[in-house]
Amino acid sequence: MVFKKENRTLIMQIAITNDVKIVVETAYQSERPTTSEGKYAFAYRISIVNQGEHTIKLLRRHWHIVDSLDGKSEVEGEGVVGVQPLLEPGEKHQYVSGCILGSTMGKMYGTYLMERQFDGKLFEVQIPEFVLTVPFMDN
Repeated sequence: MVFKKENRTLIMQIAITNDVKIVVETAYQSERPTTSEGKYAFAYRISIVNQGEHTIKLLRRHWHIVDSLDGKSEVEGEGVVGVQPLLEPGEKHQYVSGCILGSTMGKMYGTYLMERQFDGKLFEVQIPEFVLTVPFMDN
């Protein structure tokens, strides 16, 4: 998936949990075909930065997706976009994914399950809540 910005300012959300910094940027995808009428496509770019002293591995993701018309859903699974990135101290992993909503507005938030490679300790990292809106809703 390509992260294509519309002509508008993107709001960036940042959270730091257990020495892992998560940065989220979102973009409405007006040119992306959707599965049916009345659906709205959004892309989000996530940067994961290991600010700690030990190598970590992202094992799982758990998303909460809130659509203003269709309610709330959850998505869980291994890794992100097919990979379980290993991050050395100071390293960053970035990926792009997307979401289809049935309305012009929604939000997402969640957690990543990480493993510290030094001792196998598991810990969660918060993904900050971010809003998904089509550009004309910003006015």
